[in-house]
Amino acid sequence: MDDSHNAESSAASMWDPGHYENDDSMTGKVAFTIGELSREFGVTLRALRFYENKGLISPHRDGLNRLYSQGDRTRLALILKGKKLGFTLGEIRQMIAAEEGDAADRSALSLSREKCLEQIEMLQRQKAEIEEGLSELHRIYAQLSGKLGESDGQRG
Repeated sequence: MDDSHNAESSAASMWDPGHYENDDSMTGKVAFTIGELSREFGVTLRALRFYENKGLISPHRDGLNRLYSQGDRTRLALILKGKKLGFTLGEIRQMIAAEEGDAADRSALSLSREKCLEQIEMLQRQKAEIEEGLSELHRIYAQLSGKLGESDGQRG
């Protein structure tokens, strides 16, 4: 994956990885160790190695040490945001590739847009199911509270 500034800023602006991009302690830093990224993002070393193995991030090697670029850091933020939004790693890979690719790759961008719409629909369905479940639990709780009040009144 290319670490050019344009690709990084394009991906960052589209996905807006949030607070990770605004962390003052990491501003201006050129390379990050696996431990630094692990702590910053709250992920395990194993997860970082997994993302590397899948080709989503590509640290440089300095002996046995992995050194991650700003581009890797940005992609990690995007990966975690994509996971939080319910996308698969394959979908996240396509979306990152579409963002980092040249403007001629419209099919990948339209695929990204379609995936976003699908994910919006799925999350809206899940939200409706959660709201329905909460309403049912509130109703059950109210009934149980009423029965508890009745049994307290009978004892007195």
